[in-house]
Amino acid sequence: MGNIYKRILERHLGWTVETTVPLPEKCIICVAPHTSNWDFILGELYIRSIGLTANFLMKREWFFWPLGILLRRMGGVPVERSRKTSLTDQLAERARAEKTFRLAVTPEGTRSRVEYWKRGFYFIALKAKLPILLYAIDYGRKRIICTRQIIPCGDVEADMSEILAYYKEGGFTARFPEKFYANPQQP
Repeated sequence: MGNIYKRILERHLGWTVETTVPLPEKCIICVAPHTSNWDFILGELYIRSIGLTANFLMKREWFFWPLGILLRRMGGVPVERSRKTSLTDQLAERARAEKTFRLAVTPEGTRSRVEYWKRGFYFIALKAKLPILLYAIDYGRKRIICTRQIIPCGDVEADMSEILAYYKEGGFTARFPEKFYANPQQP
């Protein structure tokens, strides 16, 4: 099946893949810019083209019948934003317990422009001692890129500044550029 996904991604859609960081058995996959539903489709095509899968977080409202069944089979994890339970603790525990754990996260948390990126993915990685792979979806040059990984040191502000600088300085073009904002000097 991987060859079918690869053919769709590369031949039919014209995308290339430029990755220099190997995808380990356990990691957080940080994906940005995220300004379109197409980002999800491209991400799924990519991960399946290399014969792997990754879990992903999605707001609970998308898990209605019958779509919810499909999303769960694809690796979807429903998130109820109104609950004040520690999703980061739950996911870190799951990461420690499972043999393979790859979680793709869009730290912007929405397809709209945001001034402040969510940090939950960072705390999952820190608690579970996982690397964070920095993936970009570059519509300008039709590439999926991963040339960097971060090992969380516990200094969330320093690490987030480094992550945001990667996306700001990388020259990546979002599908809707006006909706993408990466400021390494976030409060």
